[in-house]
Amino acid sequence: MSCSHLSLTRVLFALAGTMTLLAVVLGVTVSPWFLLLGVFVAANQWLFALVGACPASIVLGRTPCFRGEIQP
Repeated sequence: MSCSHLSLTRVLFALAGTMTLLAVVLGVTVSPWFLLLGVFVAANQWLFALVGACPASIVLGRTPCFRGEIQP
């Protein structure tokens, strides 16, 4: 599998956007408690901005596509 056109930051933005959209949809349709998922996503985005790593970036950084892109 060739994934040279992907960057870790781009994948993280896509993942965060998907999870935020999912949190809003589930919060409106199922339970408002799902909005806490959006809070968790936002906290991880701030963590990545301030420290340079978040749990998702560490996990994705260990995959063959992104190996060596981030140093936790």
